[in-house]
Amino acid sequence: MKISQKGLYALQAMMMLARHHNQGAIRIRDIAYEEGLPEKFLELILLELKNARIVESVRGAKGGYQLRRPPSDIRLSEIIRLIDGALAPFGDAEQLRTLIDRDADHRALYQVFLEVRNAAARILENTTLADIVAPGLEGKSKRQHKKKRNGESSVLPMVVHGNLNRGKDE
Repeated sequence: MKISQKGLYALQAMMMLARHHNQGAIRIRDIAYEEGLPEKFLELILLELKNARIVESVRGAKGGYQLRRPPSDIRLSEIIRLIDGALAPFGDAEQLRTLIDRDADHRALYQVFLEVRNAAARILENTTLADIVAPGLEGKSKRQHKKKRNGESSVLPMVVHGNLNRGKDE
Protein backbone atom coordinates (compact mmCIF):
# COMPACT_ATOMS: atom_id res chain seq x y z
CA MET A 1 0.00 0.00 0.00
CA LYS A 2 1.29 3.41 -0.88
CA ILE A 3 0.09 6.55 0.87
CA SER A 4 0.71 9.89 -0.86
CA GLN A 5 2.77 12.63 0.75
CA LYS A 6 -0.47 14.59 1.17
CA GLY A 7 -2.06 11.60 2.91
CA LEU A 8 0.93 11.21 5.21
CA TYR A 9 0.85 14.91 6.12
CA ALA A 10 -2.89 14.66 6.82
CA LEU A 11 -2.37 11.68 9.13
CA GLN A 12 0.51 13.42 10.95
CA ALA A 13 -1.54 16.60 11.45
CA MET A 14 -4.53 14.59 12.65
CA MET A 15 -2.33 12.72 15.12
CA MET A 16 -1.15 16.03 16.57
CA LEU A 17 -4.72 17.29 16.84
CA ALA A 18 -5.64 14.01 18.54
CA ARG A 19 -2.79 14.39 21.06
CA HIS A 20 -4.12 17.87 21.89
CA HIS A 21 -7.81 16.96 21.84
CA ASN A 22 -9.83 18.94 24.42
CA GLN A 23 -7.00 21.47 24.75
CA GLY A 24 -8.47 23.99 22.31
CA ALA A 25 -7.63 24.93 18.76
CA ILE A 26 -4.06 24.74 17.44
CA ARG A 27 -2.71 27.21 14.90
CA ILE A 28 -1.62 25.89 11.52
CA ARG A 29 1.80 27.42 12.10
CA ASP A 30 2.22 25.38 15.32
CA ILE A 31 1.08 22.14 13.68
CA ALA A 32 3.43 22.74 10.74
CA TYR A 33 6.39 23.52 13.00
CA GLU A 34 5.94 20.65 15.44
CA GLU A 35 5.29 18.07 12.73
CA GLY A 36 7.83 19.44 10.24
CA LEU A 37 5.19 20.00 7.54
CA PRO A 38 4.99 22.74 4.89
CA GLU A 39 2.56 25.35 6.22
CA LYS A 40 0.91 26.30 2.91
CA PHE A 41 0.32 22.66 1.94
CA LEU A 42 -1.03 21.96 5.42
CA GLU A 43 -3.55 24.79 5.01
CA LEU A 44 -5.01 23.06 1.96
CA ILE A 45 -5.11 19.69 3.72
CA LEU A 46 -6.85 21.11 6.79
CA LEU A 47 -9.37 22.92 4.59
CA GLU A 48 -10.19 19.60 2.92
CA LEU A 49 -10.57 17.94 6.35
CA LYS A 50 -12.75 20.84 7.49
CA ASN A 51 -15.01 20.56 4.44
CA ALA A 52 -15.42 16.86 5.26
CA ARG A 53 -16.40 17.86 8.83
CA ILE A 54 -13.53 15.95 10.42
CA VAL A 55 -11.91 19.07 11.88
CA GLU A 56 -13.28 22.51 12.64
CA SER A 57 -11.68 25.92 12.58
CA VAL A 58 -11.84 28.45 15.36
CA ARG A 59 -11.37 32.14 14.58
CA GLY A 60 -9.67 34.75 16.68
CA ALA A 61 -6.52 35.12 18.75
CA LYS A 62 -6.87 31.60 20.14
CA GLY A 63 -7.98 30.27 16.79
CA GLY A 64 -6.75 27.36 14.76
CA TYR A 65 -7.97 23.84 14.10
CA GLN A 66 -9.33 21.11 16.35
CA LEU A 67 -11.02 17.75 15.91
CA ARG A 68 -14.82 17.84 15.55
CA ARG A 69 -15.13 14.40 17.14
CA PRO A 70 -13.14 12.48 19.72
CA PRO A 71 -10.02 10.70 18.35
CA SER A 72 -11.69 7.37 19.13
CA ASP A 73 -14.42 8.22 16.57
CA ILE A 74 -12.08 9.06 13.68
CA ARG A 75 -10.87 6.06 11.68
CA LEU A 76 -7.69 6.09 9.61
CA SER A 77 -9.71 4.80 6.65
CA GLU A 78 -11.85 7.95 6.73
CA ILE A 79 -8.81 10.22 6.48
CA ILE A 80 -7.03 8.18 3.81
CA ARG A 81 -10.15 7.80 1.65
CA LEU A 82 -10.76 11.54 1.81
CA ILE A 83 -7.21 12.52 0.89
CA ASP A 84 -6.03 9.64 -1.34
CA GLY A 85 -9.16 7.84 -2.49
CA ALA A 86 -9.27 4.05 -2.48
CA LEU A 87 -7.51 2.33 0.40
CA ALA A 88 -5.72 -0.43 -1.42
CA PRO A 89 -3.19 -0.54 -4.25
CA PHE A 90 -5.32 -2.91 -6.35
CA GLY A 91 -8.35 -0.71 -6.96
CA ASP A 92 -11.73 -0.80 -5.36
CA ALA A 93 -13.49 -3.98 -4.32
CA GLU A 94 -16.20 -3.73 -6.96
CA GLN A 95 -13.64 -3.45 -9.76
CA LEU A 96 -11.84 -6.54 -8.47
CA ARG A 97 -15.08 -8.52 -8.16
CA THR A 98 -15.86 -7.68 -11.80
CA LEU A 99 -12.42 -8.94 -12.87
CA ILE A 100 -12.94 -12.14 -10.84
CA ASP A 101 -16.26 -12.73 -12.61
CA ARG A 102 -15.05 -11.92 -16.13
CA ASP A 103 -11.48 -13.25 -16.31
CA ALA A 104 -11.55 -16.97 -15.52
CA ASP A 105 -7.89 -17.47 -16.44
CA HIS A 106 -6.75 -14.97 -13.81
CA ARG A 107 -9.55 -15.38 -11.29
CA ALA A 108 -7.26 -16.76 -8.55
CA LEU A 109 -4.87 -13.81 -8.93
CA TYR A 110 -7.65 -11.24 -8.65
CA GLN A 111 -9.07 -13.13 -5.67
CA VAL A 112 -5.70 -12.74 -3.89
CA PHE A 113 -5.69 -9.02 -4.72
CA LEU A 114 -9.22 -8.72 -3.31
CA GLU A 115 -8.15 -10.47 -0.10
CA VAL A 116 -5.16 -8.11 0.25
CA ARG A 117 -7.42 -5.13 -0.37
CA ASN A 118 -9.95 -6.37 2.18
CA ALA A 119 -7.28 -7.02 4.81
CA ALA A 120 -5.81 -3.52 4.39
CA ALA A 121 -9.25 -1.95 4.48
CA ARG A 122 -10.22 -3.95 7.58
CA ILE A 123 -7.11 -2.80 9.47
CA LEU A 124 -7.64 0.85 8.53
CA GLU A 125 -11.38 0.66 9.27
CA ASN A 126 -10.66 -0.75 12.73
CA THR A 127 -7.87 1.66 13.67
CA THR A 128 -8.74 5.07 15.10
CA LEU A 129 -6.60 8.09 15.84
CA ALA A 130 -6.86 7.21 19.52
CA ASP A 131 -5.32 3.80 18.77
CA ILE A 132 -2.16 5.30 17.25
CA VAL A 133 -1.62 8.29 19.53
CA ALA A 134 0.67 7.11 22.30
CA PRO A 135 -0.50 8.03 25.81
CA GLY A 136 1.73 10.49 27.62
CA LEU A 137 2.80 12.41 24.51
CA GLU A 138 0.22 15.19 24.91
CA GLY A 139 1.83 18.57 24.54
CA LYS A 140 5.31 17.26 23.78
CA SER A 141 6.96 18.38 20.58
CA LYS A 142 8.21 15.69 18.25
CA ARG A 143 10.02 18.28 16.09
CA GLN A 144 13.44 17.46 17.53
CA HIS A 145 13.02 13.80 16.52
CA LYS A 146 11.62 14.46 13.04
CA LYS A 147 14.18 16.62 11.26
CA LYS A 148 14.03 15.47 7.66
CA ARG A 149 17.23 14.99 5.78
CA ASN A 150 17.57 16.31 2.25
CA GLY A 151 16.90 13.62 -0.30
CA GLU A 152 15.24 11.31 2.20
CA SER A 153 12.17 9.66 0.79
CA SER A 154 8.91 10.38 2.58
CA VAL A 155 7.03 7.51 0.97
CA LEU A 156 6.33 4.67 3.34
CA PRO A 157 8.43 1.72 2.18
CA MET A 158 6.93 -1.70 1.70
CA VAL A 159 8.86 -4.69 2.99
CA VAL A 160 9.02 -7.44 0.40
CA HIS A 161 10.44 -10.78 1.54
CA GLY A 162 12.19 -9.05 4.43
CA ASN A 163 14.19 -6.76 2.13
CA LEU A 164 13.36 -3.11 2.79
CA ASN A 165 15.51 -1.85 -0.11
CA ARG A 166 14.20 -4.22 -2.77
CA GLY A 167 12.94 -2.40 -5.80
CA LYS A 168 14.88 0.84 -5.22
CA ASP A 169 17.56 0.06 -7.80
CA GLU A 170 15.71 -2.51 -9.91
